[in-house]
Amino acid sequence: AYHFQVKWMMYWIIFALFTTAETFTDIFLCWFPFYYELKIAFVAWLLSPYTKGSSLLYRKFVHPTLSSKEKEIDDCLIQAKDRSYDALVHFGKRGLNVAATAAVMAASKGQGALSERLRSFSMQDLSSIRGDSSSTVPPSVTVRTSSKQSHPKPSRSILGLIFFLMETAQICKIFQDLYLSHLTW
Repeated sequence: AYHFQVKWMMYWIIFALFTTAETFTDIFLCWFPFYYELKIAFVAWLLSPYTKGSSLLYRKFVHPTLSSKEKEIDDCLIQAKDRSYDALVHFGKRGLNVAATAAVMAASKGQGALSERLRSFSMQDLSSIRGDSSSTVPPSVTVRTSSKQSHPKPSRSILGLIFFLMETAQICKIFQDLYLSHLTW
C-alpha cells in the first residue's frame, strides 16, 4: 500500500508542475502543430505503469531539488506558521472587539427604544388612571419632561452581556498565553 501511495504522490506532484507550466506554454506554443496531441501523449506517458514517466521525472529532477532546499522550505513553513498564528490572534481580537461593540450598541439602542415605549405607555396609563378628562394629550403622543433626551440606565441583561463578552476575551487571552508557553517548551 505504501508503494502505491508514493507512486500516486509522485504523479500528482509532476502533474501539478505540468499544469503550472502549461498555463504559460499554452500562450506561446498553442500555434505549434500537434501541440495539444503532444500534451495528451505526455500525460499518458506520465500515467503509464510501463514507462513510469512521473516516477522518472520526480526522481531525476524534483526529489534532488526538494532535498537540496529542504532547510529553506522548513524555515519558510515555520515562519508561515508563526505569522498565521499572529494573524489569527490579531483578527480574532478584532473580531471579538467588533462583536462586543455591536452587541453593546444593539443592546443599548434596543433598551433605549424599549424604555421609550414603556415610558410612553406609562404616561398614557397614568393620565387615564387619574381620570383627568381635561388632558389634551392624545394617546399616541409621548410626553417628555426635560428638553434633553435622557438615556436609560443599562439593564441587568445588558450588563450581563458586557460581562460575558469581557470574560470571553479574558478566556481567549488565557488560551493565547497557554499556546505561547507551549511553543517555548
